[in-house]
Amino acid sequence: MDLAAAPPSQLPDPLRLRRHLHVDGEWTSPAGTDLIDVENPSTGELIGQVPAGTPADVDRAVAAARAAFPGWSAAAPAQRSAHLDRLHTALAARADDLAHTIAGELGAPLKLATRVQVGLPLTVLRDHVALAAREPVEEHIGNSLVVREPIGVVGAITPWNYPLHQVMAKLAPALAAGCTVVLKPSELTPLTAYLLFDAVTEAGLPPGVLNLVSGTGPVVGEALAGHPDVDLVSFTGSTATGARIMRLAADRIARVALELGGKSANVILPDADLATAVKVGVGNALLNSGQTCTAWTRMLVHRDRYDEALHLIATAVAGYRLGDPFDPATRLGPLVSAAQAQRVRGHIDRAVADGARLVAGGPDAPVPARGHFVAPTVFADVHPDSALAQEEVFGPVLAVIPFADTDEAVAIANNSKYGLAGAVWSADTDAALAVARRLRTGAVDINGAPFNPLAPFGGYKQSGLGRELGVHGLAEFCELKAIQR
Repeated sequence: MDLAAAPPSQLPDPLRLRRHLHVDGEWTSPAGTDLIDVENPSTGELIGQVPAGTPADVDRAVAAARAAFPGWSAAAPAQRSAHLDRLHTALAARADDLAHTIAGELGAPLKLATRVQVGLPLTVLRDHVALAAREPVEEHIGNSLVVREPIGVVGAITPWNYPLHQVMAKLAPALAAGCTVVLKPSELTPLTAYLLFDAVTEAGLPPGVLNLVSGTGPVVGEALAGHPDVDLVSFTGSTATGARIMRLAADRIARVALELGGKSANVILPDADLATAVKVGVGNALLNSGQTCTAWTRMLVHRDRYDEALHLIATAVAGYRLGDPFDPATRLGPLVSAAQAQRVRGHIDRAVADGARLVAGGPDAPVPARGHFVAPTVFADVHPDSALAQEEVFGPVLAVIPFADTDEAVAIANNSKYGLAGAVWSADTDAALAVARRLRTGAVDINGAPFNPLAPFGGYKQSGLGRELGVHGLAEFCELKAIQR
């Protein structure tokens, strides 16, 4: 749709029209003329457009980042920290607009968009203001001085489900380390990235340090991942796409950092506070309409408390109201697109066909007439080897699996190609810690412990390579050099 030529009466209100890319410190015209439509998934209505970037745009952005790297990498830590501090101030001033934009283009309820989708990345950026100010750690090993140096130009490719946090988890440590960046945000939720770059402009980051090229994965993403002047590709998204990025980077032996899929297990031991474990577990599984890579989508419950747990689960799920993300009563928004909703419904249909017992929701559950909604759905008696227990659904679907003893619970939890997150509940914290140590996953929460944005975040197995956040995430953007004396 050519919105520029449309009569005013036909333009959605409000409409975000973005016609430029951000390259070398300036808003600049793209090489091509194609545009990408952005819709509101709760209504299906068009709410904005952004440029569909091209490989030529990627070339220009990477060249700008390469030219800016010597100056930015040589800047004093205090100087880089000051730039990040100004960015934090400019971004925080846009917090309300960011939350409303995320609610509009993703469909996240406004309360979630405000507290998590915007609040968390602001915290991450604030943490990196402090991390950037630290002098680089140097080690003396025998006659060697071991130093860390910024790796160079980073190609950051980010997903749609947390459109500001997933960007900030890459940009903040990369910039703090002294790297320069070219960002490709998801084409489904790009408007949030444009607001971020309005803040970048206001903060006055040096030209070329941070660049934005919107576009699709097969065009802009592939050009960035395979670019000979990109030193590290940092990607968050599906495991299949992560594998493709590894292949592209392998041709030039470039580094990759991958945060991929998950199928996390929530292990509820028989002595746990079951009511709390179920309430928190359901909330985690349904967070962001289930569109969260760390969601605890497999709930493992001891057989002695299984029926009690199913009753509590059904009661909890009944309290999740679907609807308009701007309605304060809404607890669950739509899925991001018609294609995503169709994929999730396919998983539900297959689980029914495989014989899983439907506890709540399901294919016939009522949903709003407009938008890409899927009712929160719970299946019991899910076989650990079934598709529902093995595949990442990325929607509001919970699989409940019984176990007989702790060894079986651990075996079921580890029976996955993924290993991103998980949880353990027990009145005996030492017992919970013992189980947590046995889980082959990058993060485990005991008894609902809060998320720590300074702890390393990342996964085992096909959940990815490398870590994000905190000092460990910062290290991903550095090279080690040994200087013998």
